[in-house]
Amino acid sequence: MRILLRPLLGLALLLGTLFGAGPAFAAVTITFWSHELGNSFPHAFFTLRGVPDAGGAPVDVNYGFTAKSVSPALLMGSVAGRLDISRPFYIGTSDAQFAVVLSDAQYTQVLGLIAAWDEKTGDGRYNLNDRNCVHFVKEAARIAGLTGLDHPRLMKKPRSYLQAVAAANPGRVTVIHQHGKAYLASLPPLAALPVAQPAPALPAAAAAAPPLATVQPLPAR
Repeated sequence: MRILLRPLLGLALLLGTLFGAGPAFAAVTITFWSHELGNSFPHAFFTLRGVPDAGGAPVDVNYGFTAKSVSPALLMGSVAGRLDISRPFYIGTSDAQFAVVLSDAQYTQVLGLIAAWDEKTGDGRYNLNDRNCVHFVKEAARIAGLTGLDHPRLMKKPRSYLQAVAAANPGRVTVIHQHGKAYLASLPPLAALPVAQPAPALPAAAAAAPPLATVQPLPAR
């Protein structure tokens, strides 16, 4: 069933992007972004938005990875890094490149990736050449099931890298390529879904007994 639903969810995301807000849908969508404006370094990050298939509270967060400070030490080797949470204005001035609908298992793995790169819970080392923001989103794209992720010459060029990944995964991604402010305005509202509850277990004696056929009386005429 999920195999059938996934293309429909991708279509819903695309229609929402083109024609404005639509109905909310289940599953968490990961959207990959690039930022090229201003005096800051070019940057890549991703957003997580939606509701897990298992239900629960809506998710609407973003994560990137960056150096703690900009200094000549960046050119010398590894420095202290940190997770980067972008402000709404920054996201609005960035570009949404493409999106992928995640399974709950993939969403859990992305959360594990975030924890692994967090200086408080994992390795916060930043290296301009082999552990920068593009490498961070590359690992998220790998978890999302994408291929064609190795582009050595583009690992310091967020926009070009993400566009190359999108081109390598036709049919697997929903290409957005839209300015952040317009894209955010097109997204449907989020609503919580009830958490799926397991069916109550039958007592051992009842589980072992064969089912009994019951006959319902006919309704009075």
